[in-house]
Amino acid sequence: MTAAAFRLNAPRIEGEELACFGELVAAHGRTRPDHIALIDGGRHWTWAEFTDLVARLAGALAARGIGRGDMVASLSENSAPHVALYTAVLWSGACMVPLPFSASEAALQKMLENCRPRLLFASDTYAATAAALRAPMMVRLSELDAFIGDAAPAEPAQVGPDDLFDMIYSSGTTGAPKGIAHDHRFRTRQLNRMTEHGMDGDSVVLMSTPLYSNTTLVSTLNAQVKGATLVVMGKFDATKFLELSQTHRVTHSMLVPVQYMRLMDHPEFDSYDLSSYRCKTSTSAPLPGSLIQQIMDRWPGNLVEYYGMTEGGPTTSLDCGAFPEKWDTVGKANPGCTLHVIDEAGKQLPPGSYGEIVGRSITMMPGYYGDEEKTRELLWVDEAGDHYIRTGDMGRIDEDGFVHLLDRRKDMIISGGFNIFAADLEAVLRGHPDVADVAVIAIPSRDWGETPLGFVVPRDGSAPDPEALRQWANERLGKIQRLSAIELRDDLPRSEIGKVLKRELRAPYWEKTPA
Repeated sequence: MTAAAFRLNAPRIEGEELACFGELVAAHGRTRPDHIALIDGGRHWTWAEFTDLVARLAGALAARGIGRGDMVASLSENSAPHVALYTAVLWSGACMVPLPFSASEAALQKMLENCRPRLLFASDTYAATAAALRAPMMVRLSELDAFIGDAAPAEPAQVGPDDLFDMIYSSGTTGAPKGIAHDHRFRTRQLNRMTEHGMDGDSVVLMSTPLYSNTTLVSTLNAQVKGATLVVMGKFDATKFLELSQTHRVTHSMLVPVQYMRLMDHPEFDSYDLSSYRCKTSTSAPLPGSLIQQIMDRWPGNLVEYYGMTEGGPTTSLDCGAFPEKWDTVGKANPGCTLHVIDEAGKQLPPGSYGEIVGRSITMMPGYYGDEEKTRELLWVDEAGDHYIRTGDMGRIDEDGFVHLLDRRKDMIISGGFNIFAADLEAVLRGHPDVADVAVIAIPSRDWGETPLGFVVPRDGSAPDPEALRQWANERLGKIQRLSAIELRDDLPRSEIGKVLKRELRAPYWEKTPA
């Protein structure tokens, strides 16, 4: 973001001092050189070894003229070299751009055209894809030693709060992908806030979601700042996750709901020793109360659910141990966050009303990189001129300040002129003992305009009759909510971080419908 670019006016904090990420990481190499910093497979790096690698890699970047104001991209699964690269780019003062390997080649090309990185690093797995993209220079992560060569170690660069830290891209499934820019102010404030839940220098943090996801970065960056040990999973696998947790005495992990579902359904879950866990966290989608109950009953340590956006703004947390009566919510606003509910016309609604959630907090992106129009479209502005980010989520805030989510605005079903929230129907279907996973969408209806259709993934060993299941659910739903049909599926389409891709479920039913 240039100084002249339109920026969101996040709250200012008087007397705020923002520590340099690179300096915080470098300090661990001096103060706890023999403590394990990183584990990947059978390899371990102490903090002295890791910071030496990062300093030399930052030196190699500097030797090629890369520093403050430059961008470096990556296309890779999780690995120790990928973590080292991420840290080195930040150490050098440049901006890290982890590209989503789940995106199409066309979408990736648009991302590169938007951010214009000086270098693109790729794992061997994605090297062919990276080579097909028109990047100035592509380097394999497996060849980092050759890239570093005899470069002298670099000291952490001095950066300002408005310098870009990293950039996370939206999926780009419709139109051009958006670059969600994070500056050092955003990230430092986020890390300052993430001091709860017992994470410290003795923690062991298991990373099992991709580095291009903000979900991963919230916990991974915090682990590095604390000087904790980071255990890397290249790709999530329930059995491997449990093995790593037991072997390395893991204390913390950030997961998404579908991962929790797969772990709780693992036939040998209860045979693993998970007593080292202090706290698990969840984000990217609401956790069903029934799933929270299983986790709290069977998995040692507390569970905290986060709600928010990669763009920042609205941020809430639910301490499941402290508020068992609020498991049907996503928690209360975090310190430094203000939430409101607005109607379709953008008018603020009174407490307890249903509408779209908007939020403003000390952690807000400066904007979408190079796209002022999209940035402005995201905003709701109050009478004082303060910027709030629109979530697109429909819900209400109860008398205790807890947020109840109903549905995405774009996923709302309008049948016969009535608004139907898919989340309500999904919650009923989850109550059936034969249902493992569920999604409800709108499909065209000649009589009602739209009507609800349910997709159900049966539990292992069960074979529910779709019509019997539909009747069971409709007996528990209101008249206007009733499901028109249920389809059984082996699984549901999901993104790399576990969000159900409802657009893929809807497509076959709407593609022949006139706009």
